[in-house]
Amino acid sequence: MDWLSTGIAVFDSGVRLAVPLLFACLAGLWSERSGVVDIGLEGKMLVAAFAGAAAAHATGNAWAGLGAGILVSTAFALVHGFAAISQRGNQIVSGVAVNMLAVGLTALVGNAWYKQGGRTPPLEGAARFEPITLPGADAIRGVPIVGPLYADVISGHTVLVYIAVLATVLTAWVLARTRFGLRLRAVGENPAAVDTAGISVMGLRYTAVVLAGVLCGLGGAYLSVAQAAGFLTQMTAGKGFIALAALIFAKWRAWPALATCLLFGLLDAVSIRLQGVVVPGIGQVPVQAIQALPYALTVVLLAGFIGRAIPPRASGLPYVKER
Repeated sequence: MDWLSTGIAVFDSGVRLAVPLLFACLAGLWSERSGVVDIGLEGKMLVAAFAGAAAAHATGNAWAGLGAGILVSTAFALVHGFAAISQRGNQIVSGVAVNMLAVGLTALVGNAWYKQGGRTPPLEGAARFEPITLPGADAIRGVPIVGPLYADVISGHTVLVYIAVLATVLTAWVLARTRFGLRLRAVGENPAAVDTAGISVMGLRYTAVVLAGVLCGLGGAYLSVAQAAGFLTQMTAGKGFIALAALIFAKWRAWPALATCLLFGLLDAVSIRLQGVVVPGIGQVPVQAIQALPYALTVVLLAGFIGRAIPPRASGLPYVKER
């Protein structure tokens, strides 16, 4: 049963690696459904990771780190919202500016505060989120197939993993079943019609941008306070951009976003597992080639398997109120 234990280990790792992608993908979904393109997912996750690690280290409390990550990410989201919504600026340029500011600011402040090349001190004890054992996990561990799946794949994650799943459920339900969700989707398709009905286009778009900031804060804090034990410079490593690719692959829908992020997480887990593997007739595969595998497969999947992905019609277009 070595193949089973290996498969479970890879899938468990894939779930953990998919969580920051899922948070960022849902953030992009909320923002772009309202008509605001958000290229700055990467930057907001990065500042949230730094703020989360810094606050958790200062207070010794992981929840304080999570709160700090959400607050800082939301502040950056409001900066993007002000430029894109209030000032009707170019949304792509604004998102790129957020990313560049985040990279420079985290490295500068981190080095000034901790003198460790931008890193924060390692987090220990209550400063990190610890795995949670779900009820019955130990009792059924010995049951073939089902036991290891429940005990090692479903159970044994930090609370943020389960929050990510809950966020997917709420996103799918709110956008499809509530008045607020229907109005938000309408703003992304035809803001003039929403404005004619007496509903604030600016208010709905700002709400979506703030929700995107909260979700990026959760994803960034997960990286530094749950998955890792502190902050490293540029630790997001392109996850915000992969989340954007996942959003296009999922065609701006919540449940396909969950499935797509799990797929990308599994690809990342497989690439980690393949490091050091010797291929007969070729030799050991270079580490760089293995690390590039998820990104290469992302391009292949986007190029050949999703068909035509049509974004919301008003996506990226600033709304000018008619007088």
